[in-house]
Amino acid sequence: MSTQLLVSVVVIGRNEGPRLRRCLDSIRAMRLPAGSFEIVYVDSDSTDGSPAEAEAGGARVCVVRPERPAAAIGRNAGLRTAAAPFVLFLDGDTVLDPDFVATSLPLFDDATVAVVSGHRRELYPERSLYNRVLDLDWIGPAGEADFCGGDALIRRDALAAVDGYDETLIAGEEPDMCTRMRQLGWRILRLDCPMTGHDLAMTRWSQYWRRAVRTGHAYAEVSARYRASATPLWQAEAHANWVRAPILLALPLTGLAGSLLLRSPLPALVVTGLLAVLALRSARRFAWKSTDWLTLILYGVHSHLQQIPIYWGQLTYWRHRRAGRRQRLIEYKGDSA
Repeated sequence: MSTQLLVSVVVIGRNEGPRLRRCLDSIRAMRLPAGSFEIVYVDSDSTDGSPAEAEAGGARVCVVRPERPAAAIGRNAGLRTAAAPFVLFLDGDTVLDPDFVATSLPLFDDATVAVVSGHRRELYPERSLYNRVLDLDWIGPAGEADFCGGDALIRRDALAAVDGYDETLIAGEEPDMCTRMRQLGWRILRLDCPMTGHDLAMTRWSQYWRRAVRTGHAYAEVSARYRASATPLWQAEAHANWVRAPILLALPLTGLAGSLLLRSPLPALVVTGLLAVLALRSARRFAWKSTDWLTLILYGVHSHLQQIPIYWGQLTYWRHRRAGRRQRLIEYKGDSA
């Protein structure tokens, strides 16, 4: 008796190298009956032999060469190739938990559930301060959610109802898609269970800056799209950033100018103390994410520091929009070693 195909696993990637092999190995190791899932790999014009690697690993392969690259293009290409009623989307730098899909599938017995996701965590938080801090970015509360991230198990019918991902977006395509689903009455669930491990591979300030700039671009573009809708998205975050970032930029300059004018370190020390209090307050607010207080303090610093490149990302979006130009993909990861 043949096993019914339940899940199409769509992996997108570009020059992931060993990370892609590790991802494919983790998919093949998931605890589902043989024949109940297929693997589709969508390659964004790699030069490291990734398509051949994926094909040798049992995946169906399609290659996209868009003029303006975006993750949404790859995901939609995979969706068109996929044949199962449920589609698990993964990035090529992730490792799938073997039990996530089996745990999630029963939740789709509720006909209103469109998306199920779980926890994505960093595989190597010890390799850099960036990895250690940004690992906490992936943690969200369990229950009904407004949106998912790039890794998620999605009902094919719900994807069809919203015409998949918006290929005009270079960032924020998953929250946008989930918002359109919620407008139609579908529900998005986040489970308190492992889903994927992720290899952020961030070791440089320039990577951190570009990642936050991309977040700012997404805030500006997506919040503008839903500003007048019944399901506004990222309105509060975008507005708060317009207020917070100039203040955070002005404070150090004010402290430095005050110290130079008064020939005293006191103004600079007062500003430094104020910034430290803000970071500690944020660390306390996010204490539910970790029991490691040093990581939480660093995360508190990050929560304020990132406001500056996010602000730059918003400014860049609006500058390009006024000029009638579209921003190309903002990448922060290099090719695999």
